[in-house]
Amino acid sequence: MSFSKILVANRGEIAVRVMRTARAMGYRTVAVYSSVDADAEHVRHADQAVWIGEPLPAQSYLNIAAVVEAARSSGAQAVHPGYGFLAENAEFAQACRDAGLVFIGPSPEAIRAMGDKAGAKRLMQAAGVPCIPGYEGARQDPATLAAEAARIGWPVMIKATAGGGGRGMRLVPSAEAFADLLQGAQSEALHAFGDATVILERAIAAPRHIEIQLFADRHGHVIHLGERDCSVQRRHQKVIEESPSPAVSAALRERMGATAVAAAKAIGYEGAGTLEFLLDAEGRYWFMEMNTRLQVEHPVTEAVTGLDLVELQLRVAAGEPLPLTQQEVRISGHAIEVRLCAEDPQQGFLPQSGTLARWRLAPALRTEHALRDGASVPPFYDSMIAKLVAHGRTRDEARQRLLTGLQDTVALGVATNQQLLQRALAHPVFASGGATTAFIAEQLDGLLAPDAAAEARASLLAALLLQLGDRGWPSPLAHKLPNALRFALGGTPHAARVQPLGACGFDIALGDRPPVRIELLALPGDGHVRFSCDGLAEQTVVARESANRLFFHFRGRAFQLDNLTHVAVARDDATAGDGLLRASMNGRVIALLAAEGDTVAAGQPLVTLEAMKMEHMHCAPRGGRVAALHVAVGTQVAARHVMAEIADA
Repeated sequence: MSFSKILVANRGEIAVRVMRTARAMGYRTVAVYSSVDADAEHVRHADQAVWIGEPLPAQSYLNIAAVVEAARSSGAQAVHPGYGFLAENAEFAQACRDAGLVFIGPSPEAIRAMGDKAGAKRLMQAAGVPCIPGYEGARQDPATLAAEAARIGWPVMIKATAGGGGRGMRLVPSAEAFADLLQGAQSEALHAFGDATVILERAIAAPRHIEIQLFADRHGHVIHLGERDCSVQRRHQKVIEESPSPAVSAALRERMGATAVAAAKAIGYEGAGTLEFLLDAEGRYWFMEMNTRLQVEHPVTEAVTGLDLVELQLRVAAGEPLPLTQQEVRISGHAIEVRLCAEDPQQGFLPQSGTLARWRLAPALRTEHALRDGASVPPFYDSMIAKLVAHGRTRDEARQRLLTGLQDTVALGVATNQQLLQRALAHPVFASGGATTAFIAEQLDGLLAPDAAAEARASLLAALLLQLGDRGWPSPLAHKLPNALRFALGGTPHAARVQPLGACGFDIALGDRPPVRIELLALPGDGHVRFSCDGLAEQTVVARESANRLFFHFRGRAFQLDNLTHVAVARDDATAGDGLLRASMNGRVIALLAAEGDTVAAGQPLVTLEAMKMEHMHCAPRGGRVAALHVAVGTQVAARHVMAEIADA
């Protein structure tokens, strides 16, 4: 089936990545966008763009009718779904087929067969694929599910049948915790997928998460491109991926690959797909699910095979046979990818949104992104904003190259998980290849521990930047009187006294500590500041948001600096004990767990927000009576918005 123009039914980095290959192959491209994405990078990269609705995904990127109409009105003959949104939606694939569009992916029948976890598991069992013992029955009442969980044995994993990306998934350690975790999984599944149905599986202790990349054409050829290790996860969301896996031998790779190929042939699969397995310490593996789309982590496979997976997708969709056989697949070196996410690990990984003040790439890395200075990071979509990939001859070479490149990447204005990623890559357990799915949970305290030396140096740098202001080099004629400053660095208050020493020298004292000599070495116009402290020359990248707020990148980490010098000192925390429940982030209200007039205890759940596809419970700040609710289900709120008021009972 021939086509010359492709509509990419997605946004962000995957839309840009698909367009890059499509344009290189001579295809025209069409973007779709919501109201908040009118000036987004994926829109700028496309030949044409069609507005499809308001920001909420259900009103735009998940609106099948709007996306199909966008293809029709733009003259596109094919649709690439990317990943997420409608990528694994059989109804969407069917709608494309009915409209005469080429869907660049598997058939609606294959998506439907593998999209339901319970049905997919039965198909895989029939094909001889090893599956985790569990329950996939139609009866979904709590009593039946609790009884089946007890039969399977604790711990048990709850999984949404229509799910993906870790949503609707809970690990249940015991019978006592089952009811609450089941309710949470079903609620999350219902809001994410419109289906609360779950399956149960025996939990495998600290496994590896291994996936096999498949490709199949419509001529009956199926190959695999080796495995990816996606074990480093948080709340079932992948954080670091690599290929090949340090835990998979050549013999095991051959067995797992043959299993995956047999599974694809059993369902008449076509296009790119991934079979995901759990691998235990004894080398036994069990089927988890099949992803009927391109994976987020596909660049690591591209790096070690030298293949362009999007190009293969387009060729298969056009009816061409696969250009290589299984014997011609070669794995060269090692590749590792990290997911840079707009979230604050120090605040419970709360999703972040806002404007990216400064974005600079590390030239040694492959960075998949759709960002630029001034780019908006809206609160309505996934928190991942970029993927950073390194390839090396060995695993350690790739790891070190990625670590250095990640430190050199500048992302200012929106909090990210950049420092956590660096610490994970540098951790001895990961460096030795020993990380399992339990890695982040087991090492979280260390991954989030403060770096006192770096933060002390950053505080001195913050005082220097405030002293310089936006004037650049201080004048040689400037007065030599000391300057008292107050500022907050990452929310932590500081007081400093700065004594100028001519045109480029300063003695800076923090609090009651002795002064430290800092010399300004260079202040180019591109925001790079070079300075020397205690004889050590370093540099920082600075982006100013306003007269009293700036951001700077220092030692691989982003800092937010707020000038409080001329702000009146508050006598106490105005929000302490006021009984106001404030939103901790931008998000949408998906559940109210109390009504006006109810009596509640301190810490009792009141409101559930959904932000960047994750649910976040907000609890009563103190005990009392719910005097007022200022939100309803569906309300979009900004950070610090007052959602409820608690009065004395």
